[in-house]
Amino acid sequence: MQHQASSIRPFIGAKNFDLSRHFYRDWGFEERELGPNMSYFHTAGFGFYLQDAYVKDWVDNTMVFLEVDDVVRYWEALSALDLPAKYAGVRLVPIRDYEWGRECFVHDPSGILWHIGEFFS
Repeated sequence: MQHQASSIRPFIGAKNFDLSRHFYRDWGFEERELGPNMSYFHTAGFGFYLQDAYVKDWVDNTMVFLEVDDVVRYWEALSALDLPAKYAGVRLVPIRDYEWGRECFVHDPSGILWHIGEFFS
């Protein structure tokens, strides 16, 4: 089966929808409100749906991988935002090196774990 896909957009939940909306805007994503309980956040043609829905087991096990072209540059810009000082529960984990590439991590206000990575060529 061949796919002619143009994007993939995961749905993620939020413990506090308004707080998460502010967090993602501060992180640098653009928001398009789709209704009172859902928004689409995007950057550079990639995005995800944030919904006003929280199921602890679901959110605690949600991970999203964001591939970037230069994880060091991304980490420096991300760190400069000082998101943990603005949002309770937000954590940044510095870059780690692996056989396949390198990545850093962001835990959002609800506990969603973001992997921000760069693959070695």
